[in-house]
Amino acid sequence: MKSKGFSLIEVLVAVLVLAIGLLGVAALQINATRANQSAELRSQASMLAYFMLDAMRANREAALSGAYNTENYPEHKLCEAPSSPSTLAENDQQTWLNALKHNLGDQPSTCGEIACNIDTCTVKVYWDDSRAGGASNQVIEVKSRL
Repeated sequence: MKSKGFSLIEVLVAVLVLAIGLLGVAALQINATRANQSAELRSQASMLAYFMLDAMRANREAALSGAYNTENYPEHKLCEAPSSPSTLAENDQQTWLNALKHNLGDQPSTCGEIACNIDTCTVKVYWDDSRAGGASNQVIEVKSRL
């Protein structure tokens, strides 16, 4: 007598193969999401570095005189905003650091660094990218003439 249809073992094997395939697709989706989030953080960091350079161009004399430089901060990094800004440069730094913390994560490692000499300024942005799947300590550096 011929049997018709599928046996229970064949159905179980098909379900197992399908489940393994779906787990692979889910892992791929998770990795793509992490990479996308990491790329978004890098784009935000780049945009915020240019934001500070634009603020310094608007206040060029103060920037060239060193008012924006972070060399007086520990490790030359601005990790805490000036508490009561009294100059436009300090206000710009406070606004910038608050934007860094808001967009890149309010972590102790989220910092900024500014160094100007003659007419060239360097802006560095530091952040922690471990949650997005990247290396924990990320930095982006932008140099520009004012």
